[in-house]
Amino acid sequence: MGRAEARRAQQQRGSRRAAPRGGAPKSGRGKNGAGTGPGAGKGKGKRTGIRRFFTWKKILGAFFGMILLGMAAAVGLYFYVDAPKPNEEATLQSNVYQWSDGSVMTRTGKYNREILPFDKVPEDVRTTFIAIENKNFYKDQGIDFKGLARGFISTVTGKGKAGGSTITQQYVKNYYLNQDQTATRKLKEMVISLKTDQSMSKNEILEGYMNTSYFGRGAYGIQAAAQAYYGVDAQKLTLEQGAYLAAVLQAPSSYDWATAGPNGKRLVMIRFNATLDNMVGMGKLDEAKRKTLHFQEPIKPKPAPGREGQKGYLMEAADAELNRQGVPKAAIDAGGWTIKLNIDKKKQAALEKAVNDELESKLERKNTAERPIDQNVQAGATSVDPKTGAIVAMYGGTGQGEKWSSNALRTDFQPGSTFKPVVLATALQNGAKTQDGKPITPNTLYDGTSGRPVVGSDTAFSPQNQDQENYWDIGHDITVQKATNSSVNSVYAQMTVDAKPEKVKEMGLNLGMRDRDGWPADKPAMALGTMSASTVEMAGVYATFDHHGKKVTPSIIKSAQNHARTYKPVQTIGDQVIDTATADTVTKVLTGVVTDGSGKKVFSDSYQAAAKTGTTESNVAAWFTGYTPELVTVVAMFGEEVGTGKQVTLTGTAGLGRAGGSSFPAAIWKAYTLAALSGVDTTKFELPDAEMGTPPPSPTPSASTSTSRTPDPSSSRSSSSSTSPDPTSSSSRSTSPDPTRTSSRSASPDPTHTVPTPTRTNGFPPFP
Repeated sequence: MGRAEARRAQQQRGSRRAAPRGGAPKSGRGKNGAGTGPGAGKGKGKRTGIRRFFTWKKILGAFFGMILLGMAAAVGLYFYVDAPKPNEEATLQSNVYQWSDGSVMTRTGKYNREILPFDKVPEDVRTTFIAIENKNFYKDQGIDFKGLARGFISTVTGKGKAGGSTITQQYVKNYYLNQDQTATRKLKEMVISLKTDQSMSKNEILEGYMNTSYFGRGAYGIQAAAQAYYGVDAQKLTLEQGAYLAAVLQAPSSYDWATAGPNGKRLVMIRFNATLDNMVGMGKLDEAKRKTLHFQEPIKPKPAPGREGQKGYLMEAADAELNRQGVPKAAIDAGGWTIKLNIDKKKQAALEKAVNDELESKLERKNTAERPIDQNVQAGATSVDPKTGAIVAMYGGTGQGEKWSSNALRTDFQPGSTFKPVVLATALQNGAKTQDGKPITPNTLYDGTSGRPVVGSDTAFSPQNQDQENYWDIGHDITVQKATNSSVNSVYAQMTVDAKPEKVKEMGLNLGMRDRDGWPADKPAMALGTMSASTVEMAGVYATFDHHGKKVTPSIIKSAQNHARTYKPVQTIGDQVIDTATADTVTKVLTGVVTDGSGKKVFSDSYQAAAKTGTTESNVAAWFTGYTPELVTVVAMFGEEVGTGKQVTLTGTAGLGRAGGSSFPAAIWKAYTLAALSGVDTTKFELPDAEMGTPPPSPTPSASTSTSRTPDPSSSRSSSSSTSPDPTSSSSRSTSPDPTRTSSRSASPDPTHTVPTPTRTNGFPPFP
């Protein structure tokens, strides 16, 4: 081959190698024009667009980068958060509680906690806490990462919140931090737990945990708990007693055997047995011995020195308010507080005397066979100055030796018909109208037939009136004023529908009630007070009415000082939550309850009062809420079976019949109010903005001259009663229907209307 031929061959080979850049010749393409030459397919896997940013290498790099950043943040947090000095607040000091005038009510602190050295607690008792709380305590580093993971998984999978806290974490949370469930607090807890585990021995941590934990009955620490529950020093606790104390620690208020209900006892027994079983699994208890161990019932609660009479209850209320305002329980127990209460010594003494004279003196507490009902009677009361919001007197029970927790603060009973003014306030505030379009005022007419189904509600409800009475004044109708005087359930159930149940609930919350389980926002039954409330909450609601619509939040603490902490006092007088006209109209209506209704028992020339009675289903609770321009007081009675905590009837109290709000509670209220206001220049309500509405027409002669009430075929009794032609008369259960009347009730004004047989729909009460 010559040089020319060789040069041509080389040029041809170069041309073929360069072909992919310019594209293959047509003859070199496959189906659909795809290249088939040696260069075909080059660049086929090349990523374009967003795919360029998500390669496996980049994803893994970002993942490990985040881990490194997290580790760096954790390291930074570790060095940023200082570990507190062990037991930096452990110096026992007294808390001083003062009356409103500054005189000392009691001192406490050194009596309810005693720091006990580690070796003074029996080894098997110490082990009970480890067995139920943190079996790997001596092996972990202050944090149980597996437990945290389990807790996280349980939470995100909807299985409920699960723990994961070690004994070290609980010690840190109880003593150095607080109970807030926040991410910041949890991070601090974890970091401080790691540092605490490094700076303290396991025995020191366990000692601190046992000495700072709250066991209930006012007992902080194992020594106080041993005394409170078994009347012995911690050194003498048996294994079974220690197992119970370890079990009760999770929920002292629910697991205290002396006051726990059936479910609380069941749950604490599960933990008691689990504690002993875990000790067997840990090799700390012989299985044969385990079978011989049985629960040892604790002694009845006894008030600690300085907590006698009502003092313990007043301290409980003050401590609870401190806690709500951001002071941890451990910080309160650490002592050093000077707490001045709003409690007025004179008024407090008057309240205690009123309860003793009007209730306790009439009960047979000792002879259980003669009067078994009397053993179940509990009383609670709260009295508030409406102008300042100060709680000036409070009654919690017969004493913490018999009843540890305060009846004034309890929230497990319903307020009954004392809630009805909230319904009225909702209707007035929002300009609500009846089903036939008439504005709701105190003079608006409603059908007072017992068992009458409500109209306009998606939820069927046919409430009975007290004793299944029909309350008729003009035909089958009665004014809102008279319905309030007599606490007519059928009227207020319909008014709740007219005012919208969800708005009624909103009004209750705005006035100071709490949203708890059992308060659905769409049920007309709430008119009967089917939610739960405390005497303090209801005092706040009525004080807001008394204060012309400005929010009143009752407070028992006048001031609280501590060298190491600050206290933010409660804002007792807040903004205008309802119009002055609304509040004043409610007050004016409630004065009618005292002058011409179920609250007649408290009428006196010494004061002007507004009030409402309340009795719950099956008569398990009875309330009287009343106020003057100077004082708002709520008195309640509760039926609580001794030993079980079960709600039981009050009917038969003191050997009498039904114990409604107009019985013992009203008598206590009047006796207390007369004594508390003795020597006070009382005034009358100033209600210039009250709007009563247009009075209804007087009954026709045919109705007004009727000499007997239309018989109620479903009532167990039929009474003859004179009627009055005056629509403002106290008689509201009398006349035959007037076929010519104009009615604002939602039911049809049919002159041939027949009374439906009342039924106990939904199980709600025929009580006011």
